[in-house]
Amino acid sequence: MSKNVLLNSVEHRDLKVITARGAQYGDAVWFAVTFPKEFRTVQAHYPIFFHKDNKSNQFFAVTLFGFQDQENLFLQQDNWRGCYVPLMLRRQPFLIGQQLVREDGIETPQRVIHIDLNNPRVSSTEGEALFLPFGGSSPYLDEVASMLETIHHGMLDSKTFIDVLLEHQLLESFTLDLTFSNGQKQQLAGFYTIHEENLAALEPELLAQLHHKGYLQAIYMAIASQSNIRHLLQLKNKQFE
Repeated sequence: MSKNVLLNSVEHRDLKVITARGAQYGDAVWFAVTFPKEFRTVQAHYPIFFHKDNKSNQFFAVTLFGFQDQENLFLQQDNWRGCYVPLMLRRQPFLIGQQLVREDGIETPQRVIHIDLNNPRVSSTEGEALFLPFGGSSPYLDEVASMLETIHHGMLDSKTFIDVLLEHQLLESFTLDLTFSNGQKQQLAGFYTIHEENLAALEPELLAQLHHKGYLQAIYMAIASQSNIRHLLQLKNKQFE
């Protein structure tokens, strides 16, 4: 069970965070949430699809790492076989929180960093230090703060992006039939992709609006990223050699 607390330099001055990759640290996942501002980097390495959360009924853009639950084909022992680890995985064990700060008699919400003390990455003996020996944030913690800020704004933008896709019926479910080198067959289902026919039918004025917001670029990056399915298949088939 998670134990999320507000990070502070007094109680947590000796905490460290293990940044190595591995299943034991929670990396054995077959997809992770991403957002349009990350698409440019992500699309070079992973397929980008869309997933509907069953609890909230919200859609999210996701990067795909495998073909079934808990299968991450980019994990090899303690190494990540790839040049880029998506931010939503890299942020662990940190979360964005809010607290009220009183300034000039007015309470305003302020974003703060929370940490999950029960996350396996949290350690007192190994990993990256969060605070300097004589006080102040470490360079690693400064990097985490920047990453969380990017995620915060990225997810806000992602909601607007997804709303636009749904409004103009630009998402469609799909099923992908897979055959691996050992003859095993499997279906990839439960995800959504860009509805290319509906995209092609959009009026020029709407396309211009999407372009102005940066969403048209994100749409085409999501479409282009699907070629990375071949790379996933190659990684899967190596397991049967």
